[in-house]
Amino acid sequence: MSIRVTTEPGVEPVSLSEAKDHLRYTDDDQDDLIAGLVTAARQKIEEWEWRAHVTQIIEMTLDAFPAEVIYVPRPRLQSGPTIEYVDGDGESQTLDASRYQVDTKSEPGRIKPARGLAWPATRDQLAAVTVTYTAGYGDAARDVPTQTRHAIKLLLGHLYRNREAVAGVRLTEVPLTIDALLRPKHDERVLAFVR
Repeated sequence: MSIRVTTEPGVEPVSLSEAKDHLRYTDDDQDDLIAGLVTAARQKIEEWEWRAHVTQIIEMTLDAFPAEVIYVPRPRLQSGPTIEYVDGDGESQTLDASRYQVDTKSEPGRIKPARGLAWPATRDQLAAVTVTYTAGYGDAARDVPTQTRHAIKLLLGHLYRNREAVAGVRLTEVPLTIDALLRPKHDERVLAFVR
């Protein structure tokens, strides 16, 4: 499986003015740098949380349909996905939405064949199935949870102050910061039991 964002969010969870306030920087000469660091921090936090923040379109490719359920990464799944596949003859097909059901309430979202149906056969090739979907908390920065927005600001501050790959001094992590804000709320043993 592979995923890639095909349409980036229209806004960042942290605006340029919020970022500059956090950095205590008032001039405009570094706006491009700061905006780029906000995007980099958001992308890193999304990668860490394995979650989409502001609405974006994601494309997931699979080599074949799974036995039953497709789990859709980077929750929240906002709307019904489109599914394209390469059939046994090597022809590209779009699966009719009536042939599958979508669960947007679970995280991650789930897709499975409609009752009484099965996934169609695919050609034996790499990336035979493509699922395109919309994910994220919503279209606005305020839709993103406050603790996630704050974690982005903390990472932004680190990236702004430490612009090189090597530091001249020893850096240590501040306890109870980004990790504490984003650590999963449930013990992995509990999650394994629930699954």
